[in-house]
Amino acid sequence: MVASQHELASQIGVDIMKKGGNAVDAAIAVGLALAVVYPEAGNIGGGGFMVFRDKKGEFHAIDYREMAPGAATRDMYLDKAGNLIEGEGSSTVGYRASGVPGTLAGFELAFKKHGSGKVTWRQLVEPARLLAQNGYVLSHRLAELFISYKDTLERYPESKRIFLRDGNYFKEGDTLKQPELAATLDRVARLGAREFYHGQTAKLIAADMKANGGLITEQDLKNYVAKERQPLRGSYRGHEIVSMPPPSSGGMVMFETLNILEGYDMRALGSNSAAKYHLYIEAS
Repeated sequence: MVASQHELASQIGVDIMKKGGNAVDAAIAVGLALAVVYPEAGNIGGGGFMVFRDKKGEFHAIDYREMAPGAATRDMYLDKAGNLIEGEGSSTVGYRASGVPGTLAGFELAFKKHGSGKVTWRQLVEPARLLAQNGYVLSHRLAELFISYKDTLERYPESKRIFLRDGNYFKEGDTLKQPELAATLDRVARLGAREFYHGQTAKLIAADMKANGGLITEQDLKNYVAKERQPLRGSYRGHEIVSMPPPSSGGMVMFETLNILEGYDMRALGSNSAAKYHLYIEAS
């Protein structure tokens, strides 16, 4: 089964498995497709985590979270008075908000070590490239979402041009084509993830960063390494749970919360009761 935020991406995952790919292959293809059809969160310019069980029953965790650029400093998001910077130049808006991307490095590591061997890297990237090149029909939700983010998107010429059409806003049913993203994915399909970190794409990222006060350099991109980590293991009322270890905080928080809840009779609190939710909230 494949589940994702967008039907087109999910279908790509199904197609990969029908070609003989395993769940890791499908996850990579879906992730690449989401970089096209789920622009508010799908990414090749960010990072993430992957937790999975292989056919031997062994669990694996891959960490491809973004890393801080070499020029980052502890107080880079504070002004001279020591106050948190808001807006441009903050930890959430602008060129200095970006970490060194890890997604493609993580996908390639997963593919090489845990893929089925029955599909090629290019087969995993090509569906996303075609979506970017040929475009896809925008839903009402996504067309409206672009407009809701316009205060941020219109700050930068390229995001204003691509996602806001320079003020001629997208409507439901319009087709979004992203030829520059298609060109990037074409390079990655032909040359592998290494291209993103050592090739033309790396040079383009570094040049844009330098021109706009960002910190990421070509050397930062060359230095990025995705890592395999030991998954966290825990249990809840006899059920084994496997989750992502640090730098993700989610697994640790989930285990701590469940450890607290295990000391209470949850059934006695009743379904959807105020007492049950109060306990959930306090435990969390």
